Amino acid sequence: MNDQDLGKRGLWGSKVAFIFAATGSAIGLGNIWRFPAKVSESGGAIFVLIYIIAVILIGFTVMLAELVIGRHSQKNPVGAFKHIKPKTSWKFVGYLGVLTGVLILSYYSVIAGWAIGYLLKTIRGTFRGGVTGEFTQQVFKEFSSDPLQVFLCFLVVIGITCIIVSKGIKSGIERWTKILMPFLFLLIVFLAVRALTLPGAGEGISFYLKPDFSKLSGSVVLLALGQAFFSLSLGMGMMITYGSYISKSDNLVSSAGWVCFSDSLVAFMAGLIIFPTLAFAGILGKASGESLAFEAFPLIISTIAGGYFFGIFFFALLLVAAITSTISALEVAVAFLVDERNWPRVKAAWLVGLCALVIGIPSALSTGGMQFFTKIRFLSKIDFVCANISPAVGAFFICIFIGYVWGVKNAIKEIHSGNPRFKLQPVWIFSLKFLSPIVIIFILYFIKTFT
Repeated sequence: MNDQDLGKRGLWGSKVAFIFAATGSAIGLGNIWRFPAKVSESGGAIFVLIYIIAVILIGFTVMLAELVIGRHSQKNPVGAFKHIKPKTSWKFVGYLGVLTGVLILSYYSVIAGWAIGYLLKTIRGTFRGGVTGEFTQQVFKEFSSDPLQVFLCFLVVIGITCIIVSKGIKSGIERWTKILMPFLFLLIVFLAVRALTLPGAGEGISFYLKPDFSKLSGSVVLLALGQAFFSLSLGMGMMITYGSYISKSDNLVSSAGWVCFSDSLVAFMAGLIIFPTLAFAGILGKASGESLAFEAFPLIISTIAGGYFFGIFFFALLLVAAITSTISALEVAVAFLVDERNWPRVKAAWLVGLCALVIGIPSALSTGGMQFFTKIRFLSKIDFVCANISPAVGAFFICIFIGYVWGVKNAIKEIHSGNPRFKLQPVWIFSLKFLSPIVIIFILYFIKTFT
């Protein structure tokens, strides 16, 4: 029985529960391989430094803004804007978030399914014993172009996500994120310790943690700003939805701070796994993105001591990171149907999941399963729109909404509920009204840089 069946909308059982859930939403596959890939392409440690600054100045600002809207209204993204500014067009910002959430669920679950497939391959010993780069490339090509394998793994991810979300806030999302998030952090620590003990790891650490200011450029700054913004799952209605389940007595400022910190910590720890391992394998700077996770890493785990278990834990990490994000993507649409249409949560979860499954078929077939979708690179295109353009547009309008429509005074009043002394208030207001919108405009203008 879920929270809605009991006649209650549901609240997080504790601040820790919210932090786990919201951090799980922000943490995704992008933290595990997109962040290291951008570091590799953009000057190493200098990128990491700019990224951290960007999270503090921009990410925190928008994160807190979304939580304020969510908790004040205690509604889904559409209901939140309708509640605060009824009979206006602002509700369409909420609709953008709902639509983005469904689309993200549709293709993100396909990639999460790849992690399931590779986890099973690793367990079966496919990558044991001195495999070659050509072999790992061939394995990925055969797997990703097999529509039956890809679809079955895709179906499993959608099913797991629907089961968790259908149980409600406390019985479903909160319960499972309390299990998944500690497991994810343990996996990261284990993998990082193993990677740091590999021969030659020092070269990777030096590249990752020793800034070379000669590599600082406008392009690096823009890339770091974009990565910081996108990695926090902002502008997609997820944090408004999760914020709507926060108690009025909780401190929104510290909650937003903990989510930003935890998400950045996972990305940072991922780098401690990736770069020492790549340095050990002699391919530092030569592998990134999709090839890093599904081609380079299988090659690496076939050569290091204990590689069998290292590989199992690595692909388990990818899967857990993906599931915590698919949960939040589904919850945005489910909360909309529960709040605005009075649907039972179970019905809403499974119907949205079914829609995402149908919408995701082209993504599942776009890596060799069907020539048409492969040729037009369907998965890459939908990822570009949903992970780059839509969140940036959403976040821009959120800043404008609070800064110039609803008003910062109302937002500050909501923040003071649970945090009477908001010491960062002047800095937050400046960033909300001026700095963040300007940065988002620059990101949108130079959007091609991030692909």
